[in-house]
Amino acid sequence: MIKPLKDTPLEEMVTAAQQGDHHTQNYLLKTYQPFIAKCVSEVCKRYIDPKRDDEFSIGLFAFNEAILAYSAERGSSFLSFAKLVIKRKVIDYIRYTQKRPTPVSLDESYNAEQMENPLEIAAVKEKYQQEQDAWNRKEEIMDFKEKLKEYKLTLVELTEASPKHKDARDSAVRTARILFEDPKLKEFVQQKKKLPIRDLLKLVDVSKKTLERNRKFILALFIVFSEEYIYLNDYLKEVGQ
Repeated sequence: MIKPLKDTPLEEMVTAAQQGDHHTQNYLLKTYQPFIAKCVSEVCKRYIDPKRDDEFSIGLFAFNEAILAYSAERGSSFLSFAKLVIKRKVIDYIRYTQKRPTPVSLDESYNAEQMENPLEIAAVKEKYQQEQDAWNRKEEIMDFKEKLKEYKLTLVELTEASPKHKDARDSAVRTARILFEDPKLKEFVQQKKKLPIRDLLKLVDVSKKTLERNRKFILALFIVFSEEYIYLNDYLKEVGQ
């Protein structure tokens, strides 16, 4: 007798969808719409109408992407992973739409409500964007702290372990990226939660002592690359300049 989908563990349904079970995939997309709307609402900080808001559609596509990309080996539950993917995609969408010029009709240009001080309007928009960025950045850091716990690390430790010189920081960034881009090394770090020192020495131009001294910082960078954090990645780009 076939077990009803509602009685099937979530991770099992995700695996079935990844293996081409479109019925299960559609069931997940339909059943978890309230979850998707809640995730999107947390980013937008307002009620999200699944039938009207474009952000919900972005969240729905992101949830489907999460279904296909999820791996239990990452160490997090599917819903935690999906929540992160949804929020990233929605943030990307908001950033994209805010960069696009907003068309204004002739009627709107003569609307009394539009006859406000342009500097005041710009200041309000900038303040709103700053508040939204601050909220999203806080969410990202909270998730980062949870991931650090899996590696037995804390933000306080990272502050103390961060290399003081730019050359050392750049070297750590390069090392972390090598770990992230090499499938075998990446799998090793994700499973063992430590650096493959012996293998790294063959790939980087630094000593064993340097790798061990910067171990915590390199692992933290590896987490940032693996989770594709938007704001933390922006910070790394600035550091690398």
